[in-house]
Amino acid sequence: MDTFLFDETIFGPIYSRRLGNSLGINLLPCNRKICSFDCVYCECGWTLNEVEQKGMPERRMVKNLLEKKLIDLINTHNIPDSLTFAGNGEPTLHPNFNEIIDDTINLRNHYFPKAKISVLSNATQINKPEILSALLKIENRILKLDAGSNEMFQRINHPSSAITLQDIITGLLSFKGNVTIQTLFLRGNISGLPIDNTTEKEINLWLEHLKIINPERVMIYPIARNTPLDNIEIISKEELDQIGRKVQSLGIETEIY
Repeated sequence: MDTFLFDETIFGPIYSRRLGNSLGINLLPCNRKICSFDCVYCECGWTLNEVEQKGMPERRMVKNLLEKKLIDLINTHNIPDSLTFAGNGEPTLHPNFNEIIDDTINLRNHYFPKAKISVLSNATQINKPEILSALLKIENRILKLDAGSNEMFQRINHPSSAITLQDIITGLLSFKGNVTIQTLFLRGNISGLPIDNTTEKEINLWLEHLKIINPERVMIYPIARNTPLDNIEIISKEELDQIGRKVQSLGIETEIY
C-alpha cells in the first residue's frame, strides 16, 4: 500500500483520535523516515537508514517555526488541544530533543497554556537520562508496547541493533506508572512467518507486562492508515473491546479507538 511522509516540520492542527486538535511537530527530515524501529504497520513506510541523524531540523528552526505557527493559530482562533511530537519516525532520536522540549514548554506556556504536550515514542531511547528527563517534563508520554513475547516484538517492530522486548519494558518501568501505553493490534504474515499479537498467548503475556508497568492509561487501536506490508488484517471493534475489558479488569483506564 502507498504510505506517506509528513512534508513539514510543523503540521496541522489535525484531528487526532487520541489527542483532539493536535498540532504536529516533526523532528525528522521531511523527505525520509528515521527510526529505531521498522514496524510492519508504519504509515511512513519502511525504515531505510535507521538512526542516521542527517537532515534533522535544527533546534532554532523548530522553535521559530513553532512560534510562528502558534501566533497564526491565535489569529485564526484555532486552539490546539495538544502540541504533539510525532512525524517521520522516532522523535527522541533528535540530538537536541531535551532542549526542544524546553523550548516547546516555554512557547506553550506563553501562547496556549491549556494545551498539553504529547510525545508519541517507541520507548527505545528512554535508557538515556536526558531523554527520560525530557519526557518527565511533559503531560502525555504515549509509548509503544505492541507485543507480549520478544519473538512477536521482533516480527512486528523490527528494532534496530539488539533491542529486546525486555529492554523496552525496563525503560517503561522508569516512569513508575506515569505513562500511557499504546498498542496496535494486527494479524498478517511476513516472509512466511505469522504476525499476530491477538493470540491468547500474546495477550496474556502483554497483560502481565501491563501489571508490572501499571500505566495510568492504555490506548488500544487497529490499523487506520496504509501500511508498508499489504497483508495486514484490521482487527474488529468487537475483538478490541474484548481485549480492552481484560485491561480494565486490571484497574487500568483503557481507551479503544
